[in-house]
Formats: sequence, C-alpha cells, structure tokens
Amino acid sequence: MEELIHIQKTFEKVDWIDKRISNREFEDCTFKNCDFSNSDFSNNIFMDCEFIDCNLSMIDFTSTSLKSVCFKNCKLLGIHFNKCTDFLFTVSFQDCILDYASFANKKMPKTKFNSCSIKEASFNGANLTNSVFDNCNLDSAIFNDTQLAAVNFTTAYNYKIDPEDNPMRKAKFSVQGIPGLLEKYDIKIQ
Repeated sequence: MEELIHIQKTFEKVDWIDKRISNREFEDCTFKNCDFSNSDFSNNIFMDCEFIDCNLSMIDFTSTSLKSVCFKNCKLLGIHFNKCTDFLFTVSFQDCILDYASFANKKMPKTKFNSCSIKEASFNGANLTNSVFDNCNLDSAIFNDTQLAAVNFTTAYNYKIDPEDNPMRKAKFSVQGIPGLLEKYDIKIQ
C-alpha cells in the first residue's frame, strides 16, 4: 500500500492494526480478510471498492471519500461515518456488525443494510430516504430528526422511532414493529 494510487487490486490478509494510511486512492479494489482495526485511514479515496470479511473496528475515516463502497461480513464497530467526505458518499452493508457507528447528518438515500447488527448506532439528522433495513437489529439505535421517507423497516427489529421527531412519509413497517413506533406513549399492544 505504499503506492499512492491503486486500481483493480486485491489486498488479502493484510494486517494493519493501529497503522496510518493516508492520501491514497483505491479504485475498483477488493479487500479480503484484512484487519485495519484502530487504524487511521483519513484523507483517502475509495471508489467502487469492496471489503469482505474485514475488521475495520474503530477505524478513522476523517475526510475520507467512500464512493460506491460495499462492506460484506465486516466488523465495523464504532466507526464515525459522519466524518467521511459528503461528496458522492455511497455505501452498502451486507451481514455486517455496525454497532456504535455514527451516521449523524449523513446524506445517504437508498442505502442498503442487509442482515446487519446496528445496535446503538446514531442516525441523528441523517437522510435515509428510500433506504432499506432488511433483517437488521436496530436495538437502541438513535433516530432523531432523521429523514425516513419511504424507508423499508418491514423486516427490521428492536427499533424505537418517534414518528413525531422523524419525517417518515410512506415508510414501511411490519405489524410486529408497531410497538417500536409507539414506545414513548407507554401503551401496551396485545
């Protein structure tokens, strides 16, 4: 990773725990079974990249561009995605652990979260319009002033969302998810 520009490369079993990688560009690259936990990846550009079976817990993405980046079966604990560059920010998550992550104030419409653990994550002020939370655990995730128009929560579970604090016109929920929308009223649904 010493080079400044990487195009169509595969990085496999790279172990860069507590390292700093910055001012690099990665285009159409794949990262497999890598451990970048507690590393500083500030000021990088990732475009059309894929992370598979990687540990990126507590990685610092400050001023990093994530443009069409897919994470599959990755551990992404405590990442502040809100510090990423906003321009063309596009990510998707499949079978990932996103507990304690922050997406505060991110514009990320049409984002796909598939079979993820997203416990205690923050979506304060985010725009998630038309996103999908398919089979996701949203236990204690924070939604406050979050744009949830047309978001699909049909198979998501353990969420608590206040409809008065979050615009959610045409959002989709299952009947089983109704208690998570009414929690603040302290009523029992049987």
